[in-house]
Amino acid sequence: MKIIFIRHGDPDYEHDSLTEKGIREAKLLAERVCQWENISQFYCSPLGRAQKTASYSLEKTGREAITYDWMREFSYFIDDPVTGRHGVPWDFMPRYWTEIPEMYDREAWKETMIYRSNDALLPAYREVCEGLDGLLSSYGYIRHNNYYITDPSKKKTEDTIVIFCHLGVTCMMLSHLLGISPVLLMHGFFLATTSVTVLGTEERMENDAVFRIQVMGDTSHLRTGKEPVSQAGYFTDPFQG
Repeated sequence: MKIIFIRHGDPDYEHDSLTEKGIREAKLLAERVCQWENISQFYCSPLGRAQKTASYSLEKTGREAITYDWMREFSYFIDDPVTGRHGVPWDFMPRYWTEIPEMYDREAWKETMIYRSNDALLPAYREVCEGLDGLLSSYGYIRHNNYYITDPSKKKTEDTIVIFCHLGVTCMMLSHLLGISPVLLMHGFFLATTSVTVLGTEERMENDAVFRIQVMGDTSHLRTGKEPVSQAGYFTDPFQG
């Protein structure tokens, strides 16, 4: 099985839509997506910027997406202890988060003061993990401790699903699939707008499966279309090669 995560195009956050650049990105992405074979199902966040991004690929492929509320951006605001910013629960200054050992731990990050400062945050994380596991179970991949057991009656090795969503919630889902603290993913990896991240299952023992990243944050469709990679969500100039 493969899971393909796609971040929305360059955002117009004020109107929860796309900028003109974001529309160009989404159209270039659609030219890429329409060449993919054996897509079992498309899924999408309910937010406008993700829906708008997906619309071009769905029109090009003649398909529809299933929308899940738990795929929305992980916008459970906190007060940044260094800058005082009231906003998304990442983008911390390195002098703060790197000094907290729990931030590096797949479970202990949940016990930190900052992530407990918003009562809705941890229940939302559980909702994302449970939503993802429920979705995967419908394809025959049943969560068992830190890996998945396959149900041969449901599983098809060629199943591929595509999820149009957001940077933050993608990191939350990746943390669950890979057993990594989301803090490391949110601060150590950049997923550009309309970037493509692909995970595939390795099934080396019968009925056992783990998800492993094959491609992360790929923007080759932008390079092909001579569209620069957006800096949205990043704090330095992205590589354009």
